[in-house]
Amino acid sequence: MQHRNEVQTSRFILWLSILTFFSVMNETMFNVSLPDIAAYFHIAPSAANWTNTCFSLSFAIGVAVYGKISEHTGMRKLLLFGMLTYGFGSVVGLLGHGWYPGVLAARFLQGIGASAIPSLIMVMIVKVVESGKQGKAFGLIGSVVAFGEGLGPVIGGMVSGYMHWSLLFALPLLSLLALPFVLRTLPDETTEGKAFDMTGAVLLSAGILSFALFTTLFHWIYLTASLVLFALLALHIRRHRNPFLEPFLFRKKRYLAGVLTGALLLGTVAGFISMVPYLMRAVYDMPTGLIGSAILFPGTLSVILFGMLGGMLADRRGHIAAMLTGLSMIAVGFLIVLFYADRAPWFIAASMILTFGGLSFVKTAVSASVASTLEENEAGSGMGMLNFACFLAEGIGIAGVGGLLTKPWLDSPLVGTVTSQTAALYSNMMLIFMALVAFGGILFFMFYKRNSQ
Repeated sequence: MQHRNEVQTSRFILWLSILTFFSVMNETMFNVSLPDIAAYFHIAPSAANWTNTCFSLSFAIGVAVYGKISEHTGMRKLLLFGMLTYGFGSVVGLLGHGWYPGVLAARFLQGIGASAIPSLIMVMIVKVVESGKQGKAFGLIGSVVAFGEGLGPVIGGMVSGYMHWSLLFALPLLSLLALPFVLRTLPDETTEGKAFDMTGAVLLSAGILSFALFTTLFHWIYLTASLVLFALLALHIRRHRNPFLEPFLFRKKRYLAGVLTGALLLGTVAGFISMVPYLMRAVYDMPTGLIGSAILFPGTLSVILFGMLGGMLADRRGHIAAMLTGLSMIAVGFLIVLFYADRAPWFIAASMILTFGGLSFVKTAVSASVASTLEENEAGSGMGMLNFACFLAEGIGIAGVGGLLTKPWLDSPLVGTVTSQTAALYSNMMLIFMALVAFGGILFFMFYKRNSQ
């Protein structure tokens, strides 16, 4: 009987890993194809980047929604809904790839569906895997996540470079093959009936969308709408008995500073990563497949190594040391592109390794620091809010960079070492990125310097 349970648990982890792999891979798979999409539809980067922004925004909102209702609705129902939505969005993109609004709708649906995996995966492991083997399961899933993120640009570049970018919508359909096996191994559940704050979720989603549109189009009407919606959300939170966002979290200054730091740094790096394929295409005329395999892949693969080192450094030297290391690596990576954007492709590849590596340290420092501000009964809501804010910031960062790449005032050469007029735009963008990273670092040290252990 025990052997049978072990075999069943192993199969569950295997199929869950397959679901996780395809869910995570879709986050990075389209990055390298953004210039191809812009060329196919004859649109500017500000519009093409919404291919990823739509996914990131709906993914962030989905993480918050699934996490909020997971205790009141069975995991089977949520997982089934999420994966079927993910598959439906993939079919919409595959069949409607010739119409750009259809592509955006498909990516939005994919984000809503794929976000079910990170929202539910921890709960599923706790309920299915016995306590003595949960560490191994979490470690395996973490490796699958890193591998999926690393392989995404390679697969995306190969498919886009040698076939067509629209076929990227077909790959997630393979994950549906694992769904019946995962559902079969989930335990029966009893759920409590509790009202879900739909009004709060809608106000938050609409406010986020308005702000993302502002970062792309720079029309003040979108910023005004966003501020009005967030004001209504704040009023709603004060009046609602069980609001979508936990009000007690907004009274914790150190917690909020940590969340803002994570969002700012992760959003900035996400914007930088989305810019790199445009840089390689415009400055070096590099094909999509090579961008994915030679430029992005080494960086995403380095996350595995630096992620482990970041955890060890945080445990031994404290969160401040991990944050300083991460910020230093990101700064050096940005400086390379600032001064040598048009010098040689391997400079950009080195920058990606340093930036991704630094991001691993930053994620570790932010997660550990934010967790230290929360009581045990606040951990679920608090860490869920952190994940939501970071996913959201990544989408806004990608949208904002797309808008900035269309601004003519960024074209003037500012750095003497960059001689190419085309490369000047991308070099100048690094000044903005570095200012945002510096602000995030200062904010973190202001609130966490005294409690670095």
